[in-house]
Amino acid sequence: QVQLVESGGGLVQAGDSLRLSCAASGRTLSSYAMGWFRQAPGKEREFVAAISKSGHMTSYTNSVKGRFTISRDNAKNTMYLQMNSLKPEDTAVYYCAAAETMYYAGTNPRAYDYWGQGTQVTVSS
Repeated sequence: QVQLVESGGGLVQAGDSLRLSCAASGRTLSSYAMGWFRQAPGKEREFVAAISKSGHMTSYTNSVKGRFTISRDNAKNTMYLQMNSLKPEDTAVYYCAAAETMYYAGTNPRAYDYWGQGTQVTVSS
């Protein structure tokens, strides 16, 4: 099975940018469809973005379209989430997730088999 470790979170001001990374170990990243989710205090975990095994298919929740970009480098066993024009409402713990049996896993967290421990993103106004 794969182990996932997120990094790159932090405290930034509104309008700033961050790039999150999700490093995979144990198995090659190309074996998995991947996604990013986030969970704010007192709220349910929500879908942010997803990418297919090859990287050719991507999708985003409406609130981040045009600001966030999901990508992957299978040679480096790493997935990324570039977050630009950050807003206070983007504050959350961000999780990366991997789906083993699907080419593209989409928005449903139940489609994902493995999860990282999360990285905190805090955006101040």
